[in-house]
Amino acid sequence: MKIIVGLGNIGEKYENTRHNVGFMFIDELIKELGKEVSMEESPKFKAEIGKISHEGEDFLLVKPTTFMNLSGEAVSKILNFYKENPKNLFVIYDDVDLPLGKIRVRDKGSAGTHNGMKSVIQQIGTENFTRIRIGIESRGVSSPKQQDISDFVLSKFKGEEISEVKKAMEEGIKELKNLIISK
Repeated sequence: MKIIVGLGNIGEKYENTRHNVGFMFIDELIKELGKEVSMEESPKFKAEIGKISHEGEDFLLVKPTTFMNLSGEAVSKILNFYKENPKNLFVIYDDVDLPLGKIRVRDKGSAGTHNGMKSVIQQIGTENFTRIRIGIESRGVSSPKQQDISDFVLSKFKGEEISEVKKAMEEGIKELKNLIISK
């Protein structure tokens, strides 16, 4: 089974914020697959989860409900319960160091400045899993350079930015499909 995790923060307050690109990606993936998926909250896993089969492959779609900085708790619980190897883990998250709408795919690597990824790596004990990073715009381009990074990532996208983010998600979904086929 492949486990696809979108990182974000729960609650209406955080909807459509830069830090919730991972959650938005999961929603777009469900639409792209054209299947009914019921995302249900699981206190056991500290996440909203949905199961789906597509082209003979089983997938678990995950949105941690722990808030961003503790995302690893949910990921670790799920990997342990399903006895899955991190090679079957795909994590999608925002990256403040990438320009808006750019994506970067890596099979391993550090968390950089992303606290959600720091939590995932710490909790599962490895950096060897696939991640898709979606650029949310480096500070200083569409926001003041002196803006606090936490304020920036928790800010909502401006109207014209949404289309760039949607294009990046479409590209990310294509990349994800290619990765899943190749693994």
